[in-house]
Amino acid sequence: MQHLVDTNDLSDSQIRQLLDDTARFKQQMPSQLLRDKLLITLFFEPSTRTRSSFEVAAKRLGASVVHLDPSRSSTNKGESLEDTFANLCAMEPDGVIIRHSDNQTPGLLADMEMTSVINAGAGNYAHPTQALLDLFTMREHFGGDVAGKTIAIVGDIVSSRVASSGIRLFRRMGMNVLLVAPEQFMPQSDLPQFERLEDVLDKADVIMSLRAQLERHAKPLFDDYAEYARHYCITKERLADRDTLLLHPGPVMRNIDISDEMLSDPRCKVLEQVKNGVYMRMAILKLLLLDA
Repeated sequence: MQHLVDTNDLSDSQIRQLLDDTARFKQQMPSQLLRDKLLITLFFEPSTRTRSSFEVAAKRLGASVVHLDPSRSSTNKGESLEDTFANLCAMEPDGVIIRHSDNQTPGLLADMEMTSVINAGAGNYAHPTQALLDLFTMREHFGGDVAGKTIAIVGDIVSSRVASSGIRLFRRMGMNVLLVAPEQFMPQSDLPQFERLEDVLDKADVIMSLRAQLERHAKPLFDDYAEYARHYCITKERLADRDTLLLHPGPVMRNIDISDEMLSDPRCKVLEQVKNGVYMRMAILKLLLLDA
């Protein structure tokens, strides 16, 4: 039984297989490889892209999907998460896709070894499927190789599970990672750190903008979002004619994270990331439920 709690659960050959399968699925939709499989989605935090992407991916492969709404589950009656999970597993699903606010939850459930656990985002530490789809998007853009490329991650890095997972995977793939944020948004790290966005624009092959999560910080850093945007919004004026790939995991706060004009710029791959997310999650489900 294999789980995907973080990308560290995957071998180098499995990552290569995921990237190759994603490319194949994008080229031609496969047959219903998982038509006899059942998945349960369990999202304790809101999600638009990740949950719907997993459901579309599963159904494209022929699997059945059941969504459990935690707000209406027995966890609200005092049942522990572990007992809720054990009861779901007694129904013999082939996998459970979980999002939770606690960093440790997917790993704890995976350790119960009752069914395959897929982490759809946990706390501020791990969002492995987002990291993998972002890797595929960059690999596709650069013709198959990202080693030696430089990515600048911009925004509320300390609160971002996307950034945390991405940093681990991108470094593993041989990329250079730069962090751009005000001091309060910056995690403790041995990576190069910059407070000014302008200091990295000529260094980066890729910019990954993150949502400005001002609500996650008790002490106000800026008077308002407009003040944050003045320093960190990715605009056409800032990028000018640089051949820089622009990514964002969503949801994008328009004219705060990225300007309207840049969202329609061909260098911006936000919607391509969403598209690639379906194919990557198809590849992940195939790997965990069929190949493993």
